[in-house]
Amino acid sequence: MTSLDAEPQGLAGTAAIVLLSGGLDSATTLAIARERGHRCHALSIDYGQRHAAELAAARRVAAALGTVEHRVLAIPLGEFGHSALTDTHIPVPETPTRGIPPTYVPARNTIFLAFALACAEVTRARHLYIGVNAVDYSGYPDCRPAYIHAFERLANLATRAAVEGETVQLHAPLIDLSKADIIRRGAALGVDYAMTVSCYQPDTEGRACGRCDSCRLRRAGFAAAGVADPTRYR
Repeated sequence: MTSLDAEPQGLAGTAAIVLLSGGLDSATTLAIARERGHRCHALSIDYGQRHAAELAAARRVAAALGTVEHRVLAIPLGEFGHSALTDTHIPVPETPTRGIPPTYVPARNTIFLAFALACAEVTRARHLYIGVNAVDYSGYPDCRPAYIHAFERLANLATRAAVEGETVQLHAPLIDLSKADIIRRGAALGVDYAMTVSCYQPDTEGRACGRCDSCRLRRAGFAAAGVADPTRYR
């Protein structure tokens, strides 16, 4: 059984680090980890994102889904620029783009997972969860199965815990689901998506633009799932 399998067994009572952005996918991932019986430690990253309203959403989700703790770590990726999510001089696309879009943040998931891995060693958690998806997504290279497998291999070479026999599993339970399937799964687990923020450029109140790539995928997912969209649009 690999860490990408949908329903691994024997996880009840084990600690897990769950990367929690405050968006739809990460909220669903946290709900799945909780359903599997993990003691969930949520980790959110303040990386200088222009959509900082998602951090407030992450706090709401962590509280609602009963995490053991919720840490918000500041990592100023905006210092490097070159992403529409951290540089206000680069416009967020409001129409479909080709290739990897300008909302890609250089090495973001690698950096996030590295910090999650460090947190896992300290808390003796042997499970990491990330809500990446390779079906209805923006084409980011760090959201694909090959990347997840590669990072898991790295994690088990690079930490004292792993080389002493406590191997790490990296779980990406949404990776092969459509956005509609993700929403159906989360709704069945009682996730209140009104708490979440997915928009790349929400206003200060967290209201979505309805035009960016993330908003389009989210809106289409609710429509395809037959679930009422609770998103607040401005």
